Amino acid sequence: MRRWSLFAALAVLAAACACADSPEDGAAARSSRRAFPPPRPGWVRTASVHDPSVFKDRDGKYYIVGTHLASARSDNLISWRQTDTLRKAIDAPTAEQIRAYNADATVKSWFDYLWAPDIIYNRKMRKYCLYLSANGDHWQSNIVLLTGDRVEGPFTYVGTVVYGGFTPANWQETDVARVLHVTELPERYVRFGVANRQWGPMFPNCIDPCVFEDADGKLWMSYGSWSGGIFLLALDPRTGLRDAKTTYPTNLHADAYFGKKIAGGAYVSGEGSYILRFGGYYWLFISYGGLTARGGYNIRVFRSTRPEGPYEDRLGHTPFYDTYRLNFNDGVGVRLFGAYRWRPEGEGMVAQGHNSALVDDDGRAYIVYHTRTTAGHEGHYLRVHQLFLNRDGWLVAAPYRMRGERLARRGLPKKEIVGDYDVILHRLDVDYAHLGTAEPARLTLHADRTVTGARRGRWEAESGTPYITLTLDGPDADVYRGVALTMAIDGTNDKTTVFTALGDRTQLTLWGSRR
Repeated sequence: MRRWSLFAALAVLAAACACADSPEDGAAARSSRRAFPPPRPGWVRTASVHDPSVFKDRDGKYYIVGTHLASARSDNLISWRQTDTLRKAIDAPTAEQIRAYNADATVKSWFDYLWAPDIIYNRKMRKYCLYLSANGDHWQSNIVLLTGDRVEGPFTYVGTVVYGGFTPANWQETDVARVLHVTELPERYVRFGVANRQWGPMFPNCIDPCVFEDADGKLWMSYGSWSGGIFLLALDPRTGLRDAKTTYPTNLHADAYFGKKIAGGAYVSGEGSYILRFGGYYWLFISYGGLTARGGYNIRVFRSTRPEGPYEDRLGHTPFYDTYRLNFNDGVGVRLFGAYRWRPEGEGMVAQGHNSALVDDDGRAYIVYHTRTTAGHEGHYLRVHQLFLNRDGWLVAAPYRMRGERLARRGLPKKEIVGDYDVILHRLDVDYAHLGTAEPARLTLHADRTVTGARRGRWEAESGTPYITLTLDGPDADVYRGVALTMAIDGTNDKTTVFTALGDRTQLTLWGSRR
């Protein structure tokens, strides 16, 4: 999906609303809460990086790279420092090599058409590999590889991994002939080509790379945005480029040049793919909807036992779309969270998306994404939430952003779970065009395991574990399975009991925060 040129104009807004220290105001704790020690100045600090891709270096520091070469770094995933190192790490000659295949006439600065990079450390090459989307007009986009000896560069140009939007006039500027062993452009790229305005529904826009290793050490890259869907290519770990030995058929869900399709198609929304290996599965994250505050952006999750799929959600839906449909609010894919507001007087979170994810050295997993708010402008900032696996092995996201919390291995005492809760059910029918959000209702979890309030039902905490189950009646009646833990409430130093759970039947996410 096109990232509009308004990004540059919104930089000041984003910096003003996102990069300041968060309001850790140390409000007085209610009877059900305990307070953290006052934070050090600047301890909780965010940054403005669109389409953030997270990377942990060998020295233990965390780095984020994003669209327009924005970047940030952190020592702890909690306090982020905006940097300009990525833009400085690419010199003018390297920039010209990147631009050689395409150009976007709508941008003013050379880095404005550079979108959604991803970075890894390639052990075989002993190099940091930066995969960068160079977006041009009419799908004439490509994903390039740059390498460096340091995570913050400088970087040098290596080559292009995959090209898009080629035509009979320029296809020989690409590697299509070498990859497919042909002397003429295959007819399908003409019949469904740019000139016939058919590229979008059939083939990928070559942006938004995610590069990862599977359990056997094989290197892969997922990529694509809206258009023909999300594709997967095997990479050669010795070069960081396409693996020449891996071939692909050409059919509804594969293309000899673009690789294996794993999601999307038919110009249905879906971009920013990210694949994480965690808990015995490969997790495919995709952002549905439009990226603006009123665009309905939201993250969906599918899983597979193999990196190349097939991927499915909790209800067995695949992420393929073979005919067009508006999928912003549909039920395909587990939505970890949607637009929500914890406090009626505060700003709500909307248009969360284009995430990356990380499994840290201690085994804890995190999702990193950008969010906008109900303030009515397009300023955006980073958020990091911890991810957990419920008893059924499905991902659930923490209700509040990460502040160093841990699951209690043997679970919380019953007295810390019993009480009154604000509860958010992340329904699908969000009025995103009017900045609609899910609002908290009130539930009480009683000592006799009953639930009263906005819903009635029962709850159970599995002895000796952090797992919790809520069986609720009424609208959206379901069995919600998740975890309970103690977390800091956003914007305060208070901590309280929370739960996050996923519905068996509805695959809706339920969040609770003890009052």
